[in-house]
Amino acid sequence: MSQIDDLPPLRDVIATHQLSARKALGQNFLLDLNLTARIARVAGDLSGMDVLEVGPGPGGLTRGLLSEGARRVLAIEKDARCLPALAEIGAACPGRLEVIEGDALKVDPLAYLEPPIAICANLPYNVGTELLTRWLTPPEWPPFWTTLTLMFQKEVAERIVAQPGSKAYGRLALLSQWRCDAHIALTLPPGAFTPPPKVSSAVVHLKALPEPRFPAQQKILERVVATAFNQRRKMLRSSLKGMAADIEDRLNAVGIPPTERAEQVSLEAFCALARTFET
Repeated sequence: MSQIDDLPPLRDVIATHQLSARKALGQNFLLDLNLTARIARVAGDLSGMDVLEVGPGPGGLTRGLLSEGARRVLAIEKDARCLPALAEIGAACPGRLEVIEGDALKVDPLAYLEPPIAICANLPYNVGTELLTRWLTPPEWPPFWTTLTLMFQKEVAERIVAQPGSKAYGRLALLSQWRCDAHIALTLPPGAFTPPPKVSSAVVHLKALPEPRFPAQQKILERVVATAFNQRRKMLRSSLKGMAADIEDRLNAVGIPPTERAEQVSLEAFCALARTFET
């Protein structure tokens, strides 16, 4: 651990390797090592865990994960400029950090890591939602990971934990809460980053449930929810009419008023409606 502590401050690392953040890569660097350690602790007890990190940049969170006892960290970084800085961290922690230059959307973590696996990342803003959606919709459940500890724009984080009746409630909330316990663990102001983004950020912690909260076939549930929220201001009898001629009967059968709008319908009710399409 002391070898990590002996590494230079991140501002010096960025200056040495000329790592100016690139907007095209969705980069905003978090330089406060106290904050990165705090985010790593949100992930829980990492001893005996392998950790997947996406977009490590100069390695602030990487340091935190290793300091908090992660067994191994797989860091996937698209920006080749960051690789020398990450190599310095790897040298301080022999055998515990593997860095892959590439696109996280194209890398199979199971080729490098062994369960139990946690995912912890300050996700690049431009791919964060897509990565989350992929991690929540694997072919089989439970997934390869046990927990997700992810930083998003605060607005996205609020969509993940939103409840029925709120403007933030929608597809992302239903997808996340169907299979996970989710909560916002930490909120960070723009000034915590270099360069400061225009919005606040938040860390969301998601813990995979052993099985979905309510029974439903994934593909059907996704289609029902997507169709309902595609025209969220319309009554469900209108927004869902293309799915079945008898949609009003189906809605009534599961206790959803046909005049209800999507943002008022609970996860449990959406799952019940999805089950009517299974036969």
